[in-house]
Amino acid sequence: MQASQENTITGGSRLFFNQPLRDKESYCWSCIQNVPHYQCSADVSIQGLHLSADTFEQHCTLESSSGTGGSCAARSSQSTTTSFSPNESGISQQNSQSYPSDVHDSPDQTSGSQTSESYVTHKLRELETAMLGPDLDVPNSFNNDIMRAGDNNQTSTETDKWKFLGDVISRGDLREGLCVCARFLEDGDMFTVDWLIGELRAMVSVSGEPIQRLGAYAVEGLVARLASSGSAIYKALRCKEPVLPASMELLSYMHLLYEICPYFKFGYMSANGAIAEAIKEEKRIHIIDFQISQGTQWITLIKALAAQPGGPPHIRITGIDDSTSAYARGGGLNIVGKRLTMLAQEYEVPFEFNAVSGVPSSEIQVENLKIQPGEAIAVNFALTLHHMPDESVGTQNHRDRLLRMVKGLSPKVVTLVEQESNTNTAPFFARFVETLNYYSAIFESIDVALPREHKERINVEQHCLAREVVNIIACEGAERVERHELLGKWRSRFTMAGFKPYPLSSHVNGTIKALLGEYSGKYTLEEKDGALYLGWMDRHLVSSCAWR
Repeated sequence: MQASQENTITGGSRLFFNQPLRDKESYCWSCIQNVPHYQCSADVSIQGLHLSADTFEQHCTLESSSGTGGSCAARSSQSTTTSFSPNESGISQQNSQSYPSDVHDSPDQTSGSQTSESYVTHKLRELETAMLGPDLDVPNSFNNDIMRAGDNNQTSTETDKWKFLGDVISRGDLREGLCVCARFLEDGDMFTVDWLIGELRAMVSVSGEPIQRLGAYAVEGLVARLASSGSAIYKALRCKEPVLPASMELLSYMHLLYEICPYFKFGYMSANGAIAEAIKEEKRIHIIDFQISQGTQWITLIKALAAQPGGPPHIRITGIDDSTSAYARGGGLNIVGKRLTMLAQEYEVPFEFNAVSGVPSSEIQVENLKIQPGEAIAVNFALTLHHMPDESVGTQNHRDRLLRMVKGLSPKVVTLVEQESNTNTAPFFARFVETLNYYSAIFESIDVALPREHKERINVEQHCLAREVVNIIACEGAERVERHELLGKWRSRFTMAGFKPYPLSSHVNGTIKALLGEYSGKYTLEEKDGALYLGWMDRHLVSSCAWR
């Protein structure tokens, strides 16, 4: 066991971590700020990547794919300090919290076992399985040895268990080690979890191979689950109050991710193509964007409509805000409205902007949208519906309520872009495996696009991806905001709300194929049942479809 160390990564961030204690001591995530206040430090300098005013005016920014944040306050009232070492996972045990000897004592600290699930959630899983098939299968690579080692009901001796664990660690099999740790956490074997976390920390690195980098954040998620601090981390990484220098820093990380990977461009281009096709004969259109972020998606559409034969239609965009985007752009929706208005004036397009601020997307009502007679309505759900709580979270099923409300508007088209992952109602261990598989592909694609020694890559992954990983692994109930579903389940929801598929045109497909030509040949595009799937090698990552 090594002593505590301090390190600095490129960009000037001061980092602190401790090696693990090997007995049943306390764990705590090390956050950037004091947890109760969610104040974000702005003292990190950005070297080599500055988002200039010119760049901003060129509208090249990433829309935040982050959620609106959990509604529950952090349980911890203690001060912590966040950091990641280039060679280690970033946990500090300073000001730590003790975890209970039996995680099954508290529903919030359980790992999704049936004994801790609500009756409603359990029945919903049964219904989903009957309608759509199993949630997900644990891959064959996580073999029977893992199951036997993590199953307290098996007759294998403690000697066999520790021999198996020693073999996993000695082989340096990080992926298997992470899954074994998650399995023991699910079974409540805290002594083994404590030992494994200590061993895993020595195997992860935020500057290593893709699985090592993802592993660093997965370990943080496991520790945060023990400490019940996942919600605090999620809010801390989002940062609640806009501070201009820090917000420009976050905006630059988002911009870099937007440029190096095609996931967001794919979603925006496919959605815009469906909207343009659906409203091509209309004179007055109203686009309702449930997470408008920086408004970048609508720049190309405004330009395209300006050039259509017969002149452009009158365009009105209703933008619904989220706190992460407000932080990233350093202000309210008026910033987006001014940008789009100036662009529309430049291209001589009649334009109005309706800002919906202060109302979470999940609580939007028809009166917030200011619908006017004679408008052709298009609704955009780009990387946002998975943040809406559904029937598995509580009695208020906002996910399906919004779809029924939108159907009542009689829209010409509704676009849906979502991560192709299954983390909503899956129990903890299956959800952990799914998270590793999904984000492994994301981290691998970043590895191809951005050199491993790039001074901003760590910041991109920490600010844009780590918070999602930790939230999925560490949080339950309303605090778990990242709740992805596969397209099959979204289809069921849209169908039950009364929608019918609106197949994407071949022109849209061709445009996206041309886009992918600018990136690695390992990206894949598949058209299936009127929807498009963007993938990395053999893994679908983002799906896009349209409804009416």
